[in-house]
Amino acid sequence: MTARMGEAFDMGRALSDIEALLAEPLPAAGPTTREGAPDTGEWSATRGEGFVLVPLWEGEALTGVYGREWDAVTSKAQEHLVSLAAELDRRWGAHRMVGMHVPLFRKQAGEALPEPFQALSDHDFYGDLAVWGPVTGDSGPRWVGVSLNHYDGDAPMIMTALVADRPITELDEQT
Repeated sequence: MTARMGEAFDMGRALSDIEALLAEPLPAAGPTTREGAPDTGEWSATRGEGFVLVPLWEGEALTGVYGREWDAVTSKAQEHLVSLAAELDRRWGAHRMVGMHVPLFRKQAGEALPEPFQALSDHDFYGDLAVWGPVTGDSGPRWVGVSLNHYDGDAPMIMTALVADRPITELDEQT
């Protein structure tokens, strides 16, 4: 669960959150840390050397949701991602996709991953990333990725933003 649990998707808030991430300094060094909301402890951010990963939106739990209702819920979540990506495309130009299949296979093989892919993997976030960059922020050039994730059958859909001070590129299948 995330600090965004129970909130309706709000395009303006998602854009504002991404803009704020572009303006804030990113950790220059140190270990990757997971942060929780002060009141609930629910996941609010993961920060590591040169990146931050945050939830933008979390849908409702899918407990007892099947068939057409499941399809409707997942379609609506995908619509949220598509609309956000379209707005970011309008601002920054066309995005490119960074697949998450290689990090998934490497995790299954017990192999270490470079950051930020290790942080994504630690959260079981394997939704492909729509990536823009470099984009100009107050703290210099940044790369932005957004993805929609679903880590377990009854778990909610979670939209995330990844902001990094270096290119977000697909991992090679070779180790």
